[in-house]
This record gives sequence, C-alpha cells and structure tokens, in this order.
Amino acid sequence: MPKVLERAAVKSLEKPDEVRGFDKGRLELVNVGGRTVGRAVFQPGWKWSAHVKPIAKTNSCEAPHFQYQIAGRMQIVMDDGTEFTTKAGDVMNIPPGHDAWVLGDEPVVVVDFQGFIDYAKRK
Repeated sequence: MPKVLERAAVKSLEKPDEVRGFDKGRLELVNVGGRTVGRAVFQPGWKWSAHVKPIAKTNSCEAPHFQYQIAGRMQIVMDDGTEFTTKAGDVMNIPPGHDAWVLGDEPVVVVDFQGFIDYAKRK
C-alpha cells in the first residue's frame, strides 16, 4: 500500500492564518495541505504600481497568479504591452511582469492559489 504524504485538512478564509493590509487593499492567507491560498480585496482606486510597488520594490508585479475572481473588474497590463480586463467569474493565469488596477467603483475580490505567498510582504 502506498504511503500517504498528506492528511486531509480544511481551513476557512473567514479565519485567516495571516492578514496583510496595504493602502486600498487587504490580503488574507490560509496555509492548508502545505499550500498557501489567499483572498485579496482591492478597493476602488487601487493600482499595483501605486499601492504595492513600494512594498515589493520591483518595477512590476513579479508574482505569478492562478486565481478566481469573485467580484469587480480589473485591468491588467503585461510588461510586453498585452492588456486584458477581468471580471467576476473569470479564472486567470497571469505570469510575472504586470501591473493591475481596479476599474469602476466596486471592489475586486480574488482567490489566488499560487502567487500570494510573498505578495505585499513587508521585509
């Protein structure tokens, strides 16, 4: 019989293991099964280059994102100039090298399964 490497685990984003706040945004993280999953809420007026870049200290967002968008609309511009708009219900794979901002007056809420482990982490 094969050895079981992981145990079943359940955690709620309603009771995060860690919360990171930043101007016009908030990130809630849970660690489950050796993985980190995060829910971010970006308020109207939020823009990565204005509100997270000072924390990340990189020219663009270098976090890879594999995420599901729950609410709002967001504009994403890749370093190569590719642009797209995301909305509630979208599943996105966004490689490193991008900027992003909230469109309109509704907060953007995303659940990310890959790129939030070091996102907006103050050193």
